[in-house]
Amino acid sequence: MKKIFYIISFLSCFCNFAQNDELFDKANAQYNAGKYAEAIDNYSAIIKTKKHSADLYYNLANAHYKLNNIAPSIYYYEKALLLNPNDTDIKNNMAFAKNMTIDAIDNVPDVGFSKLLNATTNKMTFDGWARTSVVLVFLFVVLFLVYYFAYSTLNKRLAFIGSISALILVFITLAFAFHRYNFYKKDNPAIVFVQESKVKSSPNSKSEESFRLHEGTKVQVLETYNDWKKIKLSDGKVGWVIAVDIKLLKEI
Repeated sequence: MKKIFYIISFLSCFCNFAQNDELFDKANAQYNAGKYAEAIDNYSAIIKTKKHSADLYYNLANAHYKLNNIAPSIYYYEKALLLNPNDTDIKNNMAFAKNMTIDAIDNVPDVGFSKLLNATTNKMTFDGWARTSVVLVFLFVVLFLVYYFAYSTLNKRLAFIGSISALILVFITLAFAFHRYNFYKKDNPAIVFVQESKVKSSPNSKSEESFRLHEGTKVQVLETYNDWKKIKLSDGKVGWVIAVDIKLLKEI
C-alpha cells in the first residue's frame, strides 16, 4: 500500500509541475500580448499550488506594474528579491514601481563597521554562505592531505598556508551565514495594501493618529496585538495599523 501511495504522490506532483509549466508559458504569452489581467490570473493560479520562484514573482509584479497596481507590483518585486537578492532587473523595476508611491520616507543609513558588515552579509543568502562554507571545508581537507603526504618542503609550506587560509575562511563564512540567518529571522517586512492607512499611537481605533501611510509603502512589523500590527518605518517612526491594511512579505 505504501508503494502505491508513493507512486500516486509522485504522479500527482509530476502532473502539477507539468500543469504549472503550461500555465507559466501561457501567462508569459498573455503578458507579451498585452493581456496583463489574464496573465495575472494564471501566475496567481501557479502560486496557489504552493510553487514559488523569483521568476514567477517577478513576472507577476511586471504584470501588475503594467496595470498601475502599485501595492501588488511592489509586493511581488519584494518577494522576488527575497529569493534572488542580487538580481539587478528586479531592483531596477522595483525602483520604477516605487516612483508611483506617495510616501517619501528617509532611510536611516548604516555607518562604519555596521554598514560594511550588512553590505557583505547581504551579498548572498543564508544558503549561499552555507554552501560556500561547505566548499571551503572540502578545500581545507584536500590541502591538508596534500600537506600531509607531500615530500617537497615548498609544497608542504604552500599546502599548509592554503589549508589554514581555507579554515579561517570557513569560520568567516559561517559567521556571515549565521548573521544572515539571524537578520532574516528578525526581518518581518510588509507592504501597505490600502489606498490610505491611519497609523495610531496605540492598538485602539480611538487612540491618537500618529501619521498616515499610502499603498506600496514598505514597513517592518514589530509585534501583533489582536487585529493590530505594530510597525516601524525606515526613518524610525513607530505606530499601530489595522492588520488588514498591510500584507506580510514572508507569508506563503
